[in-house]
Amino acid sequence: MRLFLLLRFLILGLVLAGCADPTYAPVRPDTGGLGDIQGVIVVTNRARTGDGFYGSGRSDVMSYQAVDVSIPRDRAMGSLPVSIRNAKPGQHFLISGSRGLAGRDGFRTDLRRSLSALPGDERDLLIFVHGYNNSYSDGIYRTAQLMHDFDVKGLALHYSWPSAAHPLGYSHDRDSLLFARDGLEAMLRDVAGTGARNVVLVGHSLGAMLVMETLRQMDIRDPGLPDRLLNGVVLISPDIDVDLFRAQAHRIRTLPEPFAIFTSRKDRALQLSSRVNGKSERLGSLSQAEELADLNVTVVDVTAFSTTMAQSHFTAGSSPGLIALLSQGRALDQTFATPNRATRAGLPGVVVTVRNATQVILSPGLLRN
Repeated sequence: MRLFLLLRFLILGLVLAGCADPTYAPVRPDTGGLGDIQGVIVVTNRARTGDGFYGSGRSDVMSYQAVDVSIPRDRAMGSLPVSIRNAKPGQHFLISGSRGLAGRDGFRTDLRRSLSALPGDERDLLIFVHGYNNSYSDGIYRTAQLMHDFDVKGLALHYSWPSAAHPLGYSHDRDSLLFARDGLEAMLRDVAGTGARNVVLVGHSLGAMLVMETLRQMDIRDPGLPDRLLNGVVLISPDIDVDLFRAQAHRIRTLPEPFAIFTSRKDRALQLSSRVNGKSERLGSLSQAEELADLNVTVVDVTAFSTTMAQSHFTAGSSPGLIALLSQGRALDQTFATPNRATRAGLPGVVVTVRNATQVILSPGLLRN
């Protein structure tokens, strides 16, 4: 029965993947003011395809883009309506504008200029690293959606690594994230000295593995560098073996603070990953903080908000109720500006402290009327 369900899931994924080219992401300047515009700076080591888009191929040369995303105004909070071949302004997420930056120097110059144009208390930078089975546009749209729905002030930066954007591309993606470590490290080093007040690094799914591998190699080369460069790390539904994560975290001398891990025991994608990886426990479905008790981390359990299969692998950014809860009383701002303790971070919920680790269990009952 389980084998049948797994085959059905994979076949459905193949059918959906075959319906359209996931690399197709044209610029649509005809949005006509029908959506809210969110800027995203994109750094990628994806190779260009023959028709000029960025695909799953790997490139030794980094590309830098400044992209404008048109976000539909009439949509549910947390939703991400897209259409690859029939996108309509005002109904779907669209790339409404794009300009290339003049290489690495142009990227740093543009970032400094953009940050200096913001008020001093908004010169923050959120860096989003996408996960498994994501196309170039998928990651850009998700970055824009997070900035918009959480009303995050500052600039959005997206690191787009060469995922196959295919449901059977897991092995390709595992190799690609290892390939992408040096590029992410170079980007994080470039961000230093650009005038950012706070730099928060967010990794989703396999992107969380890329984040941890990169921070580990940075600390080996330059002890303490991750903590000096970053003002916070957030791992959303991390697809990492728990034992591997502990080894990575212990190799980093000082984890950046706060260090938050969003988990859900109902995450269907991680349940499948656990089976594919020999039933190893995945960090993103961890139920108890005891296994991380010696690490200075905050585990945020959002199981109660994982109400649909499609939503369960990105509950932290796709659940309207959870977005509303985390947005209460500037909880996110407090989380990124204070030491890594839930009582000081402003996260509402049932708090359990196990030695160095803190677990916060959130539920819809905490929502204010």
